[in-house]
Amino acid sequence: MKKRNIVLLAGMLLTLGSLSGCGASQDDTIVLRVANWEEYIDEGDWGEDEVIELEDGTQIFGENSLVDDFETWYYETYGQKVKVEYSTFGTNEELYNQITIGDVYDLACPSEYMIMKMLREDKLRPYSESFFDPEIEENYYVINVSPYIRSVFEELTIEDQKLSDYAVGYMWGTLGIVYNPEVVSPEDASQWSLLLNEDYYKQITIKDSVRDAYFAAITLSYYDIIMDPAFLADPDYHEKLSKILNRTDEETVARVEEILSKAKRNVYSFETDAGKADMVTGKVVANEQWSGDAVYTMDQADEDGLELCYSAPKEGTNLWFDGWVMLEKGLSEDPRKQQVAESFVNFLSMPENAIRNMYYIGYTSSISGGDDGMIFDYLKWNYEADPEEEEDVVEYSVGYFFDYGKEDADERYTLLTSEDQTRRQLYAQYPTKDVVDRSVVMACFDEEDNERINRMWTNVRCFDLKYFFSE
Repeated sequence: MKKRNIVLLAGMLLTLGSLSGCGASQDDTIVLRVANWEEYIDEGDWGEDEVIELEDGTQIFGENSLVDDFETWYYETYGQKVKVEYSTFGTNEELYNQITIGDVYDLACPSEYMIMKMLREDKLRPYSESFFDPEIEENYYVINVSPYIRSVFEELTIEDQKLSDYAVGYMWGTLGIVYNPEVVSPEDASQWSLLLNEDYYKQITIKDSVRDAYFAAITLSYYDIIMDPAFLADPDYHEKLSKILNRTDEETVARVEEILSKAKRNVYSFETDAGKADMVTGKVVANEQWSGDAVYTMDQADEDGLELCYSAPKEGTNLWFDGWVMLEKGLSEDPRKQQVAESFVNFLSMPENAIRNMYYIGYTSSISGGDDGMIFDYLKWNYEADPEEEEDVVEYSVGYFFDYGKEDADERYTLLTSEDQTRRQLYAQYPTKDVVDRSVVMACFDEEDNERINRMWTNVRCFDLKYFFSE
């Protein structure tokens, strides 16, 4: 009798649970599980002296975290309570491993090649058609995304599936070299061969990342081809450069291994995060770095009275981006979550929130602001120079980012800045058009290619037997 009552009670509870909605808590709050990089969103708590006041008088200030502000905004906009369970990861591979062992997220922010890998494995859900409707007022992403970033996403496909259907841009940038101009000449820093330059023996660090190290080395292995004047003038230059810098055949991997083995003997170390501090303290004079971390490094050095610079090497550089993707496994638990996930992306795509993120983390948002001039005004707030008060003022165009493909874009989106910013924070955050023209997105390699490259990386990092026995 007791057993029957327990069964009936359980059935009643299940019925009540189904009426309240799968995945909803007792107060009908929808829980959105978000995975993002560490320290990659505005966490609020700004100081009183950190108010951003733009030219038109607009004030921007991060009092609360953007996550908390989103929960408030969503309830005020849609009348539904949401709770964001926010998690972080340190590498793309860490995120992938977390998902593989059973962690469930609804929304995540991996990098381009990991997005492609997850798409190939059917882990992602496409954004809804309504998300891309510019007539819907709350669709801040499609209204405000940079036309340049949109074009990059639309050109990328994996197994005939368009990346732009499954991912939207968050932050973007280039891979380059932070250097101390008092020690390293701009010419030396403009080439990836700096990693092999014995004039800076044990004074340079390189990323402890197979893909970032591979990218630098492959430009050197094909230097004669990609720097040939005829190649540079080819109408299909960018397409051909992309194919070369994404090669993974056995001969190419062997050449890369040889270059990285030589670099290993010349550099101070392979590093993941220590390079920023080592540049500021002067332990090293150059560091392979992502543009966003380069900005952080230069900012920290400025506080200590040390001027550092950034270079995007002339042979070619990696155009990287991190983008928001919706995970099928998480969203399948509750159909209401997709609308919340898309709203989270839209909320972060409001120009004022994109500015808060850029100010807080130092990386460059994929948001240009559409017809709203707030992002460009923020750029001027950071870097505009007064020619009457400063010497060596130059024009710096970012028209491609704000109005890609328009003939008069450079006229409307050119700011006056100090000459030194053409090789410092401004250059790192918003590279010139010639830099993006020689920037290539890393492809998603198949399992055979990954195995070959990882085996090469293990040889370089752990064994380096060829060079051990040759000495």
